Amino acid sequence: MRLTRLTDYAFRVLIYLATNAPRQATIREIAAAYGISKNHLMKVANLLARYGFVRAVRGRGGGLLLGKAPTEIVLGDVVRKLEDDFAVVECMAGPGRCRIEPGCELKRILGKATDAFLHTLDGATLADIVRERETIAFLLEGDRGARPVPTMRRMPAAS
Repeated sequence: MRLTRLTDYAFRVLIYLATNAPRQATIREIAAAYGISKNHLMKVANLLARYGFVRAVRGRGGGLLLGKAPTEIVLGDVVRKLEDDFAVVECMAGPGRCRIEPGCELKRILGKATDAFLHTLDGATLADIVRERETIAFLLEGDRGARPVPTMRRMPAAS
């Protein structure tokens, strides 16, 4: 499964805001940190605000803030709101799309895989992504010469 650029950028915005909380950030600032288009981020920010993931403060001195605590922003919710097509293959988009559909199990198997993917995202929050907040903030600064990279905690090996 591949997420769209819209969802990718949405996660980047949320990560940036969570890393810099409680300070608000501008679209320009976030775009510069990631080296991505301001125009793309405006669309992303509008959608995130519409769904309550961020709060937009308008006017001079305005910017973006998280709309909820990082522990309340479930990754599966973000993906479900922003992705409009979970049909990994054509036959998942509706009946009659494939000649062998009546005898093929691919649709069922990929459906289970998609459910497992979303189930995994439902068990994770924005807070889980930004546990290394100081390291992320440093890396987003882009000023590597000013100070040493903070030591990153290693995740325990999967069992």
